[in-house]
Amino acid sequence: MNKATRTLALALVAGFTFAATGCAVIRGQESVGEYVDDAATTAAIKAKFVEDKTVDAGAINVQTLNGSVALNGFAKSGAERTRAEQIARTTKGVREVRNNLVVRP
Repeated sequence: MNKATRTLALALVAGFTFAATGCAVIRGQESVGEYVDDAATTAAIKAKFVEDKTVDAGAINVQTLNGSVALNGFAKSGAERTRAEQIARTTKGVREVRNNLVVRP
C-alpha cells in the first residue's frame, strides 16, 4: 500500500471512529482528553487492521474506553482472531484487550 493510500485509509478510519463514538463524552463516561485518547487508540488499531492483510478490518468492531479495548465481530480463523488481538495489544495507549471475536468460517 503506498503512502497516499495509507494516509487516506487512516483518515477515513479516524473520521468514522469519531463519528461513530461521538456520544461517549455526552454520557459522562470519561473526560474529553480521555475520549480523544481512546478515539485515537481505536483509529490506530483499525488502521493497523487495514494494513495487515491477514485481518479483515471490516468484520471487526473496535471499542476503547479508558485504554481498555474490546474486539467484537467475526474472524475467519483462530489465527486471524489471535493476530487481531496481537495488533491491539501492541498499539500505544492500550492497557488491556478483551477479545470477543467469534471464529466463523
